[in-house]
Amino acid sequence: MTHEPHGWTALVLAGQRPGVDPVAAHFGVEAKALIAVAGETMLGRVLTALADAPQVARIIVLAQNAPELLVHPDLAWAAAEPRITARVSGRTISGSVRDAIGDPAIGLPVLVTTADNVMLTPATLAEFVAGAGTSDVSVALVERSRLEAAVGPNTRTWLTFKGGAYTGANLFALSAPAARNALTFWEQVEQDRKSVLRLAAHFGPVLMLKLLLRRMTVHEALAAAGARLGASAAPVLLSDGRMGVDVDKVEDHTLAERLLAERD
Repeated sequence: MTHEPHGWTALVLAGQRPGVDPVAAHFGVEAKALIAVAGETMLGRVLTALADAPQVARIIVLAQNAPELLVHPDLAWAAAEPRITARVSGRTISGSVRDAIGDPAIGLPVLVTTADNVMLTPATLAEFVAGAGTSDVSVALVERSRLEAAVGPNTRTWLTFKGGAYTGANLFALSAPAARNALTFWEQVEQDRKSVLRLAAHFGPVLMLKLLLRRMTVHEALAAAGARLGASAAPVLLSDGRMGVDVDKVEDHTLAERLLAERD
């Protein structure tokens, strides 16, 4: 397969928060990224999808123990692949991505995904890159009806806007230097992401009220949030409803294995 020599750099977030990850502990592994799903490590599945995508020129695994992850026997092919390298992450996810794109050896544009994004395929990557457009930041989302049509009723974190409910697909595109503004802002609010009232203090009460009252479409909401962050932002709505499934819980692992068995 021919790869674009000046294509995208993909950053794969493969670290974990401090303490014991409950899903990793359940499966008896130290690193969540090394959990096997349908016979292959989660990280290996994501790296395969990226490596097979012609839009991706190189891949960087970003984690506290990134070099050790690639020593895993099932990832020997990745360790030997010159387009795949490891980089030790910093204290926060946002800060680690900001530091990576600030490194002259990496720069922009970059795709950002996660090691548990096991439903990722080269076709979805092509669709996402094509839809990223001219925004500084593009965010992949899956509309609720698409996900439920693909996998059945499912408990997800749904973001509800005027016209529909969406869940994240763990896939982002950072295309221009202004994306650094969004990462800096998000690093400041990361610890408040679960509290609507605390988020309101960062985004401003008018925007938060419009969001809570569902007065804005998903496109309008991201544009408004981007303006507050100092970067243009837009959604890319993916056609594959399975992309709304990642492995955050043991039940997600069971679902992912079923979906992968059906797909294969």
